[in-house]
Amino acid sequence: MEYRIERIGREDWQQLRKVRLAQLLDTPLAFGETHEYASHQGEGNWRARTNWVNEPDKIGLVAVDAEGEWVGTMLSVPNKEHADAVDLIGVWVAPAHRGRERGVADAMLDAVLAWARGRGAERMLLGVHEANPRAAAFYLRRGFAYTGGGTPYVLDTSARILEMARPLG
Repeated sequence: MEYRIERIGREDWQQLRKVRLAQLLDTPLAFGETHEYASHQGEGNWRARTNWVNEPDKIGLVAVDAEGEWVGTMLSVPNKEHADAVDLIGVWVAPAHRGRERGVADAMLDAVLAWARGRGAERMLLGVHEANPRAAAFYLRRGFAYTGGGTPYVLDTSARILEMARPLG
């Protein structure tokens, strides 16, 4: 199957809402909000999200299948603590489109890495839930390593979000 990687546009709030709700049902531990919370957000909130990801220092990408459906997302934003780093957030691929052979996550990550290098970032950081081995395996395969850092998971402080990093040089 063919996929296009596109930027999320300011006008794409309805598609963003649809895919975000799918993400939260599919892999709730990968995100810091609940499906219930997100499903009650109005148009203004969703428009604010697409506006936010279109600020000059951020990128929001989607994988689009041949039928025009959004089947994956990946975003990157400046790291708040380290000027030389960007954070990778909002990573998700729809179950039917997962797998190395399909290449959806790899294609999105390649585009995000190129964007990050183009803006002069020296490393990319991310957080992965300790109970998400599928995601961790992808990041390890793509050159990320655990830093030893971590934080409590915002929706369940008994769980941890583990920090991973990848140099961009």
